[in-house]
Amino acid sequence: MTLSERLKSIMAIDRDAVEVDYRGERITWGAIVQIVEGIESLLQTGGVGPAAPIGLLLRNRPEMFAAILASIANERCIVCVNPMQSDERLAADLESLRVPALIATADDWQSQAACAAASRAGSLAIALDRKAACVARFVPGLEQLADGPHRAPASGIAVEMLTSGTTGPPKRIGLRADAFQESLLGTSHYEANRPEEPSLRKSYAIVTGPLVHIGGMFLSVKAAVDGRPLCLLERFIVEDWVDAVRRHRPKVTGLVPSAMKMVLDAGVPAEDLSSLRAVTSGTAPLAPEIQARFEERYGVPVLITYGATEFAGAVAGWTIGDHREFGERKRGAVGRAHPGCDLRVVDPENGEVRGVDTSGLLEVRSEQAPAKGWVRTADQARIDADGFIWIEGRADGAINRGGFKIDPATVARALERHPAIREAAVVGVPDERLGEVPVAVYELSEGVDAPAEDELLEFAREHLTRYFVPTQIRAVDAIPRTPSLKPSLPALRELFSTVV
Repeated sequence: MTLSERLKSIMAIDRDAVEVDYRGERITWGAIVQIVEGIESLLQTGGVGPAAPIGLLLRNRPEMFAAILASIANERCIVCVNPMQSDERLAADLESLRVPALIATADDWQSQAACAAASRAGSLAIALDRKAACVARFVPGLEQLADGPHRAPASGIAVEMLTSGTTGPPKRIGLRADAFQESLLGTSHYEANRPEEPSLRKSYAIVTGPLVHIGGMFLSVKAAVDGRPLCLLERFIVEDWVDAVRRHRPKVTGLVPSAMKMVLDAGVPAEDLSSLRAVTSGTAPLAPEIQARFEERYGVPVLITYGATEFAGAVAGWTIGDHREFGERKRGAVGRAHPGCDLRVVDPENGEVRGVDTSGLLEVRSEQAPAKGWVRTADQARIDADGFIWIEGRADGAINRGGFKIDPATVARALERHPAIREAAVVGVPDERLGEVPVAVYELSEGVDAPAEDELLEFAREHLTRYFVPTQIRAVDAIPRTPSLKPSLPALRELFSTVV
């Protein structure tokens, strides 16, 4: 059974059953299907072909979850659009995409800049409002599909997943439909008594990660594929998450490292999490001491996973069995390769495979990979004699801010647009909650006074995606450099050695 067929079967079982809990509102499968059918009807009316890529402005709202399901069930290609952008950057993104159709909440289409960008791109626009009589409707003035040119159909691609990039500006990675399906349907080794035939289940999946991120999208679609109801939070707030756990009493849920730290810092009582039998964690490195504190306080094993956007999810991780046998001895590892996935470490210069417990660049071979054969990552790693993978850092200098990758050069270029900044340099420094955060230094342009840091931070917010904005921006007489005149990352970090 294909992913499309399974979703359609799940949606047809019981339309009165609750599928989404959102801010206390219980939304049935019938309401979700109404949005799914409304979207498909409008796309067909508008002349959007079955293989055409569809842009989705993915806020954590039930209607946008329905838009994801509509695209997958009807085998259309999702082009992810990040809502966490300034109006200027969002409008530029929408215009440059040139997709035949754009779908967003009715609130998002209140932006004149977004509507103007869609018009310039020749895209028809669909507004979703689950509380209106007409849950899916054309945006006035954007009911017609212009002649184009539009983005070409993406053959065999299920999702163009937005990443932050590691060596350049944010980009979209095409996830093959077969790889996405393999990733979603191939994780049964983590579950006991998982029914093969489509059925509805009672236990909730709690999703706090952004739908525009591979983690949030994967977990939400997996919940639908498994027939689980979904508790969807707009973002992670400790009190809201604890309330969801208390009300729905899941056996397993996920916490990214920054969220786990927030739960510990909030002193959440152990009895509030008494239903949990395991907590999964991924998207960013988890400090062993945070894992140890969480497991000791709540008596719940933390099962770390490792993956990347281009692999459509995780390719390695911990199982309960592995945790029982190796949990203490292997703390800090990201687990072992999933069934059907092969991992190895190679010399970055000549590609030769390195031996046990020898550091190098991690390579992955999997049906989930974007290409056949071995795919090289930018992660430095080692693999021990028992097959456990230890991630030791990034080889490309990318900053991992709570699971979101930040390209330092992109941040520096944005800052250099300010007339007072002659040159900027950006580096990641440790952060207890998020793992890493970006900080910046700059050399002042000739003949101008140094602006206040608040002014520069506001400038950065206007020109960068929210999580790209540095936490600190400092003026220096001269940016510290290597002998090749590149900014010296260790010296830059030393300037911020008081950051914790």
